[in-house]
Amino acid sequence: MSEIKRFNVGKRMSDMTVCNGVAYLAGQVADDASLDMQGQAKQVLATIDRLLAEAGTDKTRILRAQIFVANIAEFSEMNKAWDAWVPAGHAPARATVEARLASPGYKVEIVVTAAV
Repeated sequence: MSEIKRFNVGKRMSDMTVCNGVAYLAGQVADDASLDMQGQAKQVLATIDRLLAEAGTDKTRILRAQIFVANIAEFSEMNKAWDAWVPAGHAPARATVEARLASPGYKVEIVVTAAV
């Protein structure tokens, strides 16, 4: 049986689990919900970078991303942060949907799965 490593374990969820060479991140949101879409997206992406580093991997190894935006009209603003963050030639499989997020201040939530 493969070991499962859990990171930042809370009552309801962990920020990340790693098993069989794959890191599964929970949905990440901005620490500062007062920021605009680009600001929130940049914070989320920085958190993803930190979590992936804890697992011994990085954004070049992301297999897929699921992005939830509170308002699809801000999709292009989120993409500006995303495009500046993803290294050329390493864009993962990705889906983006409009969704009501857990708190009204959140503009974006991102889930990624990465190879370790």
